[in-house]
Amino acid sequence: MPITDDACISVLTRFLDLTMRRSELVMSNMANIDTPGFKTKDVNFRQELEKASGELESASLPPAARQVRGLIERPDGNNVSLERESLLLAQSQLAFNAGVQLLRDRFKMISAAIHEGSTSTP
Repeated sequence: MPITDDACISVLTRFLDLTMRRSELVMSNMANIDTPGFKTKDVNFRQELEKASGELESASLPPAARQVRGLIERPDGNNVSLERESLLLAQSQLAFNAGVQLLRDRFKMISAAIHEGSTSTP
């Protein structure tokens, strides 16, 4: 069984993909802050992560972007809030860094198990 078939690694990989996708959407929202009629987009992070940890077939699909409802719209129809997007970007960066650290720790555990197994005598 390949090391990458580990369920924990699969979920962490999906978590990193989701945080990157969210960061991309947030940056796109910020880039379009002055575009008339532009609507803020985001991913339902919790739903996408649950989908990834439950069904392997759907985990390979890219996270679905959706319009965010309930935001205050300016007279030009744009509803991007720089404050909201800045907060989400910071949260995404922190989440990504935490995910990388967890993945790094997982690989250290696997490496330690391999090295321990190679030094033990039969």
